[in-house]
Amino acid sequence: MIRLYTWPTPNGHKVHIALEELGVPYEVVPVNIGAGDQFKPEFLAITPNHRIPAIVDTDGPGGEMPLFESGAILLYLAEKTGGLLPKSPRARALAIQWLMFQMAGIGPMFGQQGHFLFYAQEKHPYAIERYSNEVRRLLGVLDKRLAAAAYLAGDEYSVCDIATFPWLRNLEARGVDVGKDFPNIKRWFDLVGARPAVQRGLAVLADKTRKGPPTDEERENLFGKKQQHPR
Repeated sequence: MIRLYTWPTPNGHKVHIALEELGVPYEVVPVNIGAGDQFKPEFLAITPNHRIPAIVDTDGPGGEMPLFESGAILLYLAEKTGGLLPKSPRARALAIQWLMFQMAGIGPMFGQQGHFLFYAQEKHPYAIERYSNEVRRLLGVLDKRLAAAAYLAGDEYSVCDIATFPWLRNLEARGVDVGKDFPNIKRWFDLVGARPAVQRGLAVLADKTRKGPPTDEERENLFGKKQQHPR
């Protein structure tokens, strides 16, 4: 059994989708990051980085296995079950390459753009332009790849598609006309989004999705000094 500590964010949705795709039994433990649940001692015992998602595999190697970092969790689940990673060494390497591209590029840059667009109380034109330009650059890399292959690793849907998909769900709000500017991404996005397991994964904790701007308390829990000194 997998205990999944999560919240309905792009990184949380990655693991929701993977578990649904793999058919692995799991129990959802909500971690309300706006309310500060990520700083509770029981969560910090699993992930000292106080970020969701995290898992505890009650049937892990050598016993109960805690794990954090969404990319590491995706690889762990794929290797444990034998699914969502291509068998061919070449395609497997490509899947891991594009997973790392998401972890090192799309996640951080989209996250920073989202912060300055949707969360920051003061608008900073330089920051918005800087990260918006980088988002469009990264989308261009993805679009070029998806012009040459059905999925990011080639012919097979895999962990790198799962990792990338949730971050591309609100491109219109980011000022991107994906159908016009990135047609290959649009084709891939529609293909992935139609999968039943993807739809089930996105439904996990969907009723907890925050509507509107964060409150002062939420902003402090998400971005304040407590982030530097969790206890």
